[in-house]
Order: sequence, then structure tokens, then C-alpha cells
Amino acid sequence: MSIPTELKYTKDHEWLRIEDNIATVGITHFAQGELGDIVYVDVDTLDETLDKDAIFGSVEAVKTVSDLFMPLTGEVVEFNEGLEDEPELVNADPYEKGWMIKIKLSDKSELENLLNAEEYKELIGA
Repeated sequence: MSIPTELKYTKDHEWLRIEDNIATVGITHFAQGELGDIVYVDVDTLDETLDKDAIFGSVEAVKTVSDLFMPLTGEVVEFNEGLEDEPELVNADPYEKGWMIKIKLSDKSELENLLNAEEYKELIGA
């Protein structure tokens, strides 16, 4: 199972790539495997500023729908429109082509609460 060491992680199985003041967010390899074949990604919070842990969208798999939670407080500045036509990218390439949103960070101190790759491995028992 792939858990890139350069990323940060949440207990809700999301990953973050931080570049300057922007966080790219998606769900982890572990999460997509637990969900199964993803058929739809719904994000209707573009251009909204949301608090950490607020719901920013949902992901629909063949047998379930799961909410997606903001890993950090900030403004949703971009949605991966490629997922509209190819939601299966989340399964095939969760850390690159399967990213979901980009967030303009409001409070960089929240980064301290994220997990590193080793802590995330412990969380999922890998």
C-alpha cells in the first residue's frame, strides 16, 4: 500500500500536499480501497471558506456514500474537474490525478495537527 512520505495525513484518511499557502487534498490509497469502485465525487463548496472538520463534499462508491471533511480551515479554491468525467481516477491514482480540492489555508498552525506518513501507517495498522 502506498503512503508517500512527503505528504501529510488526517485521521479521516485524507492526504495533503502543502505548497506555500495552498493544500492539495485527496483521499488515501487505504481509503479508496475501503470504499471500493468510486463512481461519483461531489464537491459543491468551491469558493467557500470552511472550518476544519466541516463537510466539503462527498464521494460515492458502488455500495456507499462517504462525506469528505475539511482537513484544515480555509477557502476551497479549486476542484479537480477531471473527476467529473473520470471519478475512477481516485481509485487508479489517488495521490496524483485523483486529487479532489485545493484549499487556501487560513491558519497554518493547524498543520501541526496533521499526521506524518509513519503516524498514518500506525493509524491504519500498516
